[in-house]
Amino acid sequence: MSTIINNETVINLLQDLSIPTDYTSSSLIQMATANSRYLKELKLNVAASLNSQHLSRKEAYLLALSIAVNEKNNILITAFEKLSEKEGATIEEIAETHACASLMSVNNIFYRFRHFMHENEFYNKQPLGLRMGLMLNPVMGKGLFELMSLVISAVNGCEKCVSSHEHSVKEQGATEARIFDSIKLAAVIKGLCVVI
Repeated sequence: MSTIINNETVINLLQDLSIPTDYTSSSLIQMATANSRYLKELKLNVAASLNSQHLSRKEAYLLALSIAVNEKNNILITAFEKLSEKEGATIEEIAETHACASLMSVNNIFYRFRHFMHENEFYNKQPLGLRMGLMLNPVMGKGLFELMSLVISAVNGCEKCVSSHEHSVKEQGATEARIFDSIKLAAVIKGLCVVI
């Protein structure tokens, strides 16, 4: 633990994320002990991704939260919930972020299966038959909900869902730069989840 506490990069990273500076993980201990330069790169990548000119701070934190929820990282879930609240996210928007991650887990598995079985006519014609009313009128707004669905689908590796949500996000008026920055943020937060 003393290695973590004495590593300035780790302390600054944890402080930036509002995580107690005495927090440790096996990965942080290993990298801090070796004084890994990746820690500095990770800290810079996290900061740059959360400060996108194409996303508001609240949007960036909610997108980061969606990835933390998707990855079941309780430390980062708590951190990004607090940071989202500080930027004005409502309890309903935070709850909807959790719900979106759950819904995309369902959809990503189903549509990825269909994609893998693309030549099977029976599977392709069967309706999913599950309720998904959340997607119709989300509290956070259709544009952000679709963007969140896109980033989660990208992390989960569902090609059909990525294509569908990318199209929908553009229909909602998002630029490719906004989409690109959101995907980059999701990738960085996924990497952060491995370390924290």
